[in-house]
Amino acid sequence: MSSLSEITRDHLEKIRAFYDAAPTEPTAAARSYRRLLAHYYNLLIPAGASVLEVGCGSGELLARVHAARKIGVDLSSVQVAAARARVPGAEFHVQAGEELKLHGRFDYIIVSDTLNLAADVQQLFEQLQSVSHADTRLILNYHSSLWRPLLSLGRLAGLKSAQPQSSWLTTADVRNLLQLADWSPVLFQPHLLIPVNCLGLEALVNRWLAPLLGWFCLTVFCVARPVRPMASRVRTVSVIIPARNEAGNIAAAVQRTAELGAGTELIFVEGHSRDDTWVRIQQVAKENPGRKIKIMQQTGRGKGDAVRMGFAAATGDILMILDADLTMPPEELVKFYDVIASGHAEFANGVRLVYPMDEEAMQFLNLCANKTFGIIFTWLLGQPVKDTLCGTKVLSRTHYDRIAANRAYFGDFDPFGDFDLLFGAAKLNLKIADVPIRYRERTYGTTNIQRWSHGWLLLRMVLFAMRKIKFV
Repeated sequence: MSSLSEITRDHLEKIRAFYDAAPTEPTAAARSYRRLLAHYYNLLIPAGASVLEVGCGSGELLARVHAARKIGVDLSSVQVAAARARVPGAEFHVQAGEELKLHGRFDYIIVSDTLNLAADVQQLFEQLQSVSHADTRLILNYHSSLWRPLLSLGRLAGLKSAQPQSSWLTTADVRNLLQLADWSPVLFQPHLLIPVNCLGLEALVNRWLAPLLGWFCLTVFCVARPVRPMASRVRTVSVIIPARNEAGNIAAAVQRTAELGAGTELIFVEGHSRDDTWVRIQQVAKENPGRKIKIMQQTGRGKGDAVRMGFAAATGDILMILDADLTMPPEELVKFYDVIASGHAEFANGVRLVYPMDEEAMQFLNLCANKTFGIIFTWLLGQPVKDTLCGTKVLSRTHYDRIAANRAYFGDFDPFGDFDLLFGAAKLNLKIADVPIRYRERTYGTTNIQRWSHGWLLLRMVLFAMRKIKFV
């Protein structure tokens, strides 16, 4: 531990001595608590991932996590010996997180109830960068300070194991320390009102009440991503343009969409138009031989089906959706490219509700509905999403492929395409960034949105997503 300060080394030796003398078999309450924690970790970690747990103890949590490859590190050789016996398929090392020495990089890194015992949390987070890649997710859980008196009483009553002297980090502390170590928090989410078995009552309370009473939950989960400059490689772009009854906008869509990055392909997906949209698409494609344009007719129904059809045909590194009504100006797409290509976020979401919009661009009731859905989705997804209904969504092909591979979790529920992507991005803990645009009124045609029927459908989708994301 030559790189550690004397103060840090002294603290770690005290922690090591404490856990070398501690029992390796958890109490019934501790076992119940770890089972509940594992439920939430398994919702965040796909089964095929590689996982590192720092401060794994006797392996009680790691044994319950579903992962293809499991590595655990802990200060205590006694606890590590017990972990090896408990999880024979995993690999364990006696190490301090503050001076991690492992080969390879991991998809997920777990630090569960360990932050407050760390000698130097910032140094711990900095060391974790050495075993992470660009898409690694660091998942932490730590106790809420509001539970400090109750946990002290639990130790006095023998319901909770004794612990060495520890810190009590707040969420603000954790956020600051992550940022100092070049980690960007994606979300903070409280869990567990009842942290032990209680005749089945804990399942009902933790699933249905905890999301509504987050301030009172025992533990806070945090997901963070590494902050790293992206490689300078210029990326290719595919712009998918679903078009139904938009004949008058096709030529402008081509003329006003710039060549982005290393090259841009335009993919028109015509969807059972009643006007001559398909004829116009064919004409415009022939009139622009210098542009890379693909055209196709939709076999299914709905914008969501058109988007998936376009994405399947796309060859670009970055995938974009541009509504053919051009109320989101194509000139703004460069902003979305910069967000993804720079690595500032992994999912760029268009927002119409920041800048003033054209007077006829959005009716008052639609504006109210959009603001309301934005508030609901911010709470639901755990990340700021001001405008869920703007048609422009942008992400990398790699991340779209991961969303598509994980689509079975939600099912084929979204006729619009926006929410399939938003929910999928949130499930994979992708960093979502709102990109404000100046929303314009239509210059051709009428909207395909049916206010009341689509509004009711959106509400049903919100309730569906609550059950799959929030109330779990």
